[in-house]
Amino acid sequence: MNGNFRVGNLFGIPFFLNISWFIVLALVTLNFGTGLASQFPYLGNSALILGLVAGLLMFASVLLHELGHSFAAIQRGINVNSITLFLFGGLASLDDEAKSPSGAFWIAVAGPLVSLALFIGLFLVAASGIVTGPAAAIAGLLAYINLILATFNMIPGLPLDGGNVLRAIVWKVTGNRFKGTLWASRVGQFIGWTAIIFGILAVLGLSNIGSFWTLLIGWFLLQNAGRSAQSATLQEALSGLTAADAVVKESPVVDANVTLREFADMAILTKEKSQWQRFLVKDEDDNLLGSIRLNVLQAVPSTEWSNEIVRNFISPISEENKVESDQSLLNVIGHLEKQGIQAIAVIRDNGKLVGLLEKSNIINLLQKRDKAQMQSA
Repeated sequence: MNGNFRVGNLFGIPFFLNISWFIVLALVTLNFGTGLASQFPYLGNSALILGLVAGLLMFASVLLHELGHSFAAIQRGINVNSITLFLFGGLASLDDEAKSPSGAFWIAVAGPLVSLALFIGLFLVAASGIVTGPAAAIAGLLAYINLILATFNMIPGLPLDGGNVLRAIVWKVTGNRFKGTLWASRVGQFIGWTAIIFGILAVLGLSNIGSFWTLLIGWFLLQNAGRSAQSATLQEALSGLTAADAVVKESPVVDANVTLREFADMAILTKEKSQWQRFLVKDEDDNLLGSIRLNVLQAVPSTEWSNEIVRNFISPISEENKVESDQSLLNVIGHLEKQGIQAIAVIRDNGKLVGLLEKSNIINLLQKRDKAQMQSA
């Protein structure tokens, strides 16, 4: 659906190609093939085939760059969800962030270090005379590309690797990872705007610096740096909050021993509860037993409501739909996203029910905090 095609696994990591990759491969093949044909006229039509080989090797270099990030993350206990090659290179999607500035630093520099090692190796191959002719030209070209890949990615702005290095340094100095992300995001936005301006000027013929690709790269940097800044701002606002802080004030909770008649009166006639279709069920000691849906009332004749109790219609709640009250709200949001659910039951470590946490209530909580801070200021 997102234009990515899975082509297999690499060391257990799902590997995808974005549809934009095929466009770039075609352009790169034509570019490299034309250059080889000009340099070695005797190649004829085979120059285009060698251009394709060079293009595939270039993307193999990008893939090794991303594997560098991936292996560094795995060494620090972070799972890698996937590696994707696309229009602007590659992306290793990590399951979590590094837990320390040093971890973030080494994960960030691992990719450029791989590219730098490839540059040194390919340069030595091209310069040593081990290979000659088109093979030496391709080795020299790939060495140059890997050098560009290493240096370009070390530009200190997100989402580039250099931005993650800057983020780790600011995190180390300030002790606040969110400040690190904000700093690196702002630098990334500045670089993005700069690239866009030079790209536009070049397209209009007003500058020799930049090109249409500069414009595209600038747009890509600007969009991703902006998302990183928004994410960091949100994370900082949520830091220090727990699941208990975001529990719905009038949570849909019912006692297990009340009758269906009492349940109906509460669920339908009580203004604060009438919006809910599912209620959490607790026993007399406030332990969470499960949940009951409002449509139970449709399945049972109303003449029997006074003779039936809620306990007889409880559905169990899986562990994935429960969270402890002292759990970080940031972790809870991640859990909700991962499970694809909108609400979750909040309990204490002894099993006592606290209430229901909804995604929408997190937004309300943040709005209330912002309002209180503005009034205080």
